[in-house]
Amino acid sequence: MVCFFLVETDTPTKLQKTGLSAGVDVGIKSFLTLSDGNYVPNPRFFITEEMALAKVQRKLSKLEKGTPERAKALKAVQRVHERIANKREDFVQKVSLNLVRAYDFIIFEDLNVKDMTKNHCLAKHIADAAWSKLVTITSYKAEWAGKRVELVNPCNTSQMCSGCGQIVKKDLSERIHSCPYCGLTLDRDHNAAINILRLGLQSLQNSDRCP
Repeated sequence: MVCFFLVETDTPTKLQKTGLSAGVDVGIKSFLTLSDGNYVPNPRFFITEEMALAKVQRKLSKLEKGTPERAKALKAVQRVHERIANKREDFVQKVSLNLVRAYDFIIFEDLNVKDMTKNHCLAKHIADAAWSKLVTITSYKAEWAGKRVELVNPCNTSQMCSGCGQIVKKDLSERIHSCPYCGLTLDRDHNAAINILRLGLQSLQNSDRCP
């Protein structure tokens, strides 16, 4: 049995400042890619459990409603969903903590995930990645640790060249950014993360100028 303890404290837990900032590009191929080139692989918890879930769901669908056997099968389905949710929660908690420990200023895109899941080809993968959960958990951990999270407009972060600022159009299937204007070639997500960092730093400078 796992026990959880909720402790209330008036004093935030400050972490040592690193002087580092990071733009974060979330994705499906990689869970996230950072502006410094580091990345976190996508564990795809739902995808890896999909066969196990389909098996218990098929068994459930064959059983008559109201029977003890169906109730037992329903619990089996619920256990798989719970296992997926627990793995995802644990993963996001660890990734968010690592981000807050490593960086003082963390910048994400302000994505409309709800609209993005309307793409039926990507909806399952987007939901499995739990991008919104990552942003939410990182934000409150950063606040408690004396760090900062900023959200920036995602417009053209993937299309703009982080080297020269020119727009280089590319399809979702194109994973390499290759700029015909300045010759910069690097991973598409890394390029986007650098642009996200730039936007975040610009936002920080603008807010510092405000009276």
